[in-house]
Amino acid sequence: MKIKRYLTLLRACVIESLQFRLSALVVLAGNLLYLIVVYYLWQAIYASAGTDIVNGMTFSDTLIYLVLATALHNLLEMYIVWDIGRSIQTGEITLKLLRPISYRRLIFWSNAGMIAMSFFLTFLPTFIVVSIVTNGAVPLGINLLYFVISVLMSISINFSMDFFIGTVCLYTESIWGINIMKQVIVLLLSGATIPLAFFPEPFRTIVSYLPFQAIYNAPLSILLNGNPEPKWLLTTLGTQLFWCAAMNLLTKLFWKLSVKKITVNGG
Repeated sequence: MKIKRYLTLLRACVIESLQFRLSALVVLAGNLLYLIVVYYLWQAIYASAGTDIVNGMTFSDTLIYLVLATALHNLLEMYIVWDIGRSIQTGEITLKLLRPISYRRLIFWSNAGMIAMSFFLTFLPTFIVVSIVTNGAVPLGINLLYFVISVLMSISINFSMDFFIGTVCLYTESIWGINIMKQVIVLLLSGATIPLAFFPEPFRTIVSYLPFQAIYNAPLSILLNGNPEPKWLLTTLGTQLFWCAAMNLLTKLFWKLSVKKITVNGG
């Protein structure tokens, strides 16, 4: 019965997303413009470096990584922080708390349809185009299975992080500045805008132990590695699993403590 309830929420989110087709086109146009800028930026970086390989990555490797990172970002983005913030500011959160489902699960499944839509409309087409244009530069093998497992954990970590930031709104009653700062930090330290291979040591080592890299760098590294070493693969997936559990526990504890702070119209 519970799974049916969750699927109903997911279906409602998909239907709602289909009502705003123009927004999807705007996102695609924005991503295309972003990728054009990225192409010329990194082309200039490699030209100024005077070598075909920088930090172990060619220009082609870097471009493929960043294109797929953009597609993965669209897949993972659920706008949960804004949803929670609006609910707190309008007082709608009190009604959601009365529903026969935990607020955390309600928020996740009410936005999960966006992930399904992004997969079919953005990530999958991008992956297919990249695979064709690069003549098989993206390995197609057992790494795809590991990639799917890694992405599922990335979704969990990203959701927990967003829910944690959304919970902060219970104290601030304003989420815009905090969320923008969170987005900048995550995109930078996760490898979504700059591959972690370009980070200087020991900063790169420090970042590799943080939860941010487990959102983008981990799944992309697995996807682009056609023959991963068992030790490296276990370490990568194990790190993601650790942050899944840690962020999930931290978020639940923070929410349990913070939900007592809810005030609506001074009540």
